Amino acid sequence: MTDLNIVIPVYNEAENIKTAIERINEIISIPHTISIVYDMDEDTTVPVAAELRKSMPNIILVKNKYGRGVLNAIKTGLEGSDSKYTVVTMADLSDPPAVINDMYCIAEKKNADIVCASRYMKGGKQIGGPPLKWLMSRTAGVTLRYFAGLPTHDATNSFKLYRTTFLKAQKIESCGGFELGIELVAKAYVQGFKICETPTTWTDRVAGKSNFKLRAWLPHYLKWYFYSFKRYGVLLDSFVKSIICAGCPKRRRPLT
Repeated sequence: MTDLNIVIPVYNEAENIKTAIERINEIISIPHTISIVYDMDEDTTVPVAAELRKSMPNIILVKNKYGRGVLNAIKTGLEGSDSKYTVVTMADLSDPPAVINDMYCIAEKKNADIVCASRYMKGGKQIGGPPLKWLMSRTAGVTLRYFAGLPTHDATNSFKLYRTTFLKAQKIESCGGFELGIELVAKAYVQGFKICETPTTWTDRVAGKSNFKLRAWLPHYLKWYFYSFKRYGVLLDSFVKSIICAGCPKRRRPLT
């Protein structure tokens, strides 16, 4: 059992996977494994990763057990992790591996259950990508932060570190795209788990093709967006009740 398992969902990432694995192993200072989760044996990523594994025994090839798709690949990787912490990142290196070191240190120092890599907090940024996708994720992050009280500026980002004991306590309900990231942080917030964040720079991929499907996945994101307000409602209700009780006249003792 290592301290960290890095889950990478792949779909024909032969162009990226060698560079990604080498960069991760070079930069990550924590004892770690890399779980490459693929959909089918014909995936072009598999032979490249299998060859690398001969000299890099920390690589684990994991076949998606729930059917094709990035969500099912991530779910398979998270459920199969037995490390203290689990990180989800992408094979195109759009997420900088060095940030994983930062997330791990924050989790250890602050006893966090989730550490979110945030493009929208101070020090974070996004380079490239569809403007509409940026606008929607930015709006979701800001409104959840300031209106629902969720302690991250970037709830929709999939680049997160999870305490594996937290993952084992959750039933993943997501069924579309990358919604799993917002589902887990929303559930952690509503259930009272500790959430922290650290800045990151997301860079749009230069090789391969993105599989992000905004129109198909948006309804799934919205479900967890509104779910995040559940805790806010409970806290607000408690606050209102405390104000009402504070204003109530104290009962006088009966005359004897």
